[in-house]
Amino acid sequence: MPSVPVPALVLASASPRRRDLLARIGVTPARIVAPDIDETPLRAERPRDYVRRVAAAKAAAVERAPGEVILSADTTIALGRRILGKPGDEAELRVMLGQLSGRRHHCFSAVAVIGADGRLRERLSDTILVFKPLSPAEIDAYVATGEGMGKAGGYAIQGHAESWVRRLDGSHSGVVGLPLYETAALLRAVGIAVG
Repeated sequence: MPSVPVPALVLASASPRRRDLLARIGVTPARIVAPDIDETPLRAERPRDYVRRVAAAKAAAVERAPGEVILSADTTIALGRRILGKPGDEAELRVMLGQLSGRRHHCFSAVAVIGADGRLRERLSDTILVFKPLSPAEIDAYVATGEGMGKAGGYAIQGHAESWVRRLDGSHSGVVGLPLYETAALLRAVGIAVG
């Protein structure tokens, strides 16, 4: 009986956090490509639709060789229907953290996989978080760390901001940037061994 070749995984992300999360489930990408796409939300686009669209666009933007599987993801924070993307500067970061202070919000994390067969498969993780009320001094101290810049919603749950989380219902790894339950299911479906 002829053996079926194991597909090679391409991670469509420059995020070191996503590489680290994949390593937790025993997966090492054969190559890593940072896709260059426009991540601007469309007018009146809902947060869950936004992350799904962007994750799929990232996967589609990477050239796939025969036998390769493309994995991409996107994560955003939503306060109601409002998308809180990556802050452009410290002033915007302060505003975002003030909006999240003491509030319930969603972290949507979408995973997209294009299998060796060329078919797109997707999963969405929706995690609900509640932050404690943040004082202006706490916000200033966090901004000074630089940790929130470049992060959706202006915070990194794997850092200092984790101490603000009063409640988390969903996927901790999804808030970091790659929901492992959904990712593992998609990878198994396209023939990638998950440990």
